[in-house]
Amino acid sequence: MFNNVIFLSIARRFYSGHVGKTEARKYVLTKHFQGEPKKSDFEIVQEELPELKDGEILTEAEYLSVDPYMRAYMIGYKLPTVMIGGQVAKIIASRNDKYPVGGYVSGYFGWRTHTIYNPNIIPAKADLLPTYLLPDMSPYPVSLALGVLGMPGNTAYFGLQEICKPKAGETIAITGAAGAVGSHVGQIGKILGCRVIGFAGSDEKCEYLEKELGFDRAFNYKTVNIQKALREGAPDRVDCYFDNVGGEISSAIMNYMNKYGRVAVCGSVSSYNDPALPKVTIVQPAIVFKELKVEGFIVNRWTDRWNEGVNANLSWLREGKLKYEEKVYHGFDNMVDALVGMLRGENLGKAIVKVK
Repeated sequence: MFNNVIFLSIARRFYSGHVGKTEARKYVLTKHFQGEPKKSDFEIVQEELPELKDGEILTEAEYLSVDPYMRAYMIGYKLPTVMIGGQVAKIIASRNDKYPVGGYVSGYFGWRTHTIYNPNIIPAKADLLPTYLLPDMSPYPVSLALGVLGMPGNTAYFGLQEICKPKAGETIAITGAAGAVGSHVGQIGKILGCRVIGFAGSDEKCEYLEKELGFDRAFNYKTVNIQKALREGAPDRVDCYFDNVGGEISSAIMNYMNKYGRVAVCGSVSSYNDPALPKVTIVQPAIVFKELKVEGFIVNRWTDRWNEGVNANLSWLREGKLKYEEKVYHGFDNMVDALVGMLRGENLGKAIVKVK
């Protein structure tokens, strides 16, 4: 009898956790962005979620991500639609014995406070990012599943190693170098034995890159002469370029690369808020005569190897080879402010929103 009571208690704790319906809040995009995102582009909508069915879990968001790609991707969505994005959420009710109450998931649930999800159902159209039960990240916070141990970390891990394929002794140049992806790329470059130079938007960020993360040189692109900075920071020219920003600085770097250089194009944040595409120096002559390899990518290309990247970055973190910074905004009502702040470059490292 005593053993039965214990079994029922454990089962109830891990397989239930919730009775009845839940009120969720979500951001619905009602206008395509013109320039910077604005609060008036969204409506915050209340939604009543149904009771759970077999196989489903109910999650409550603890951390939401804001990332540059959000600004660019939304133009392709039919409105109105829930704003896209990843989150780390706590399982508060479960009818799936593989997803216990109290565990955490990283999921592409969008800007919403509560979500019902069935891990057993494969969506007809794959999400941008996989949804998975978080491994033991101790002693680190679960928020890192949105940063160094999540999408940005894997973007750096796979983008640099699979596309640029750097060799020890080569020189890597990175734009957007103080952001979540760029700062991570630079640290992996140093782990691999490369010379690393970065471009960021303030003297404070450049000091952080050099003194804290070990970049060989970092330059404030707003105040330096880019050509002079390249000659100073990369006297043997550039072998690998990790491009997060696009624009004229990218043209300058590609024209300064060595023969057979490799370019990983991750984004073009410099133009996301511009109403018209910028005019920049032509890059095709450099690509042809230097025989450069230029390849764009989206990180979900490596979804089937996702855990490889997470585990590698976690190992480097525990070994003290990786450092991270988080810019934490507070409150679900401040999501738009966080997105705008990140696009303006307010963040050092990963920008996230703590929901409560």
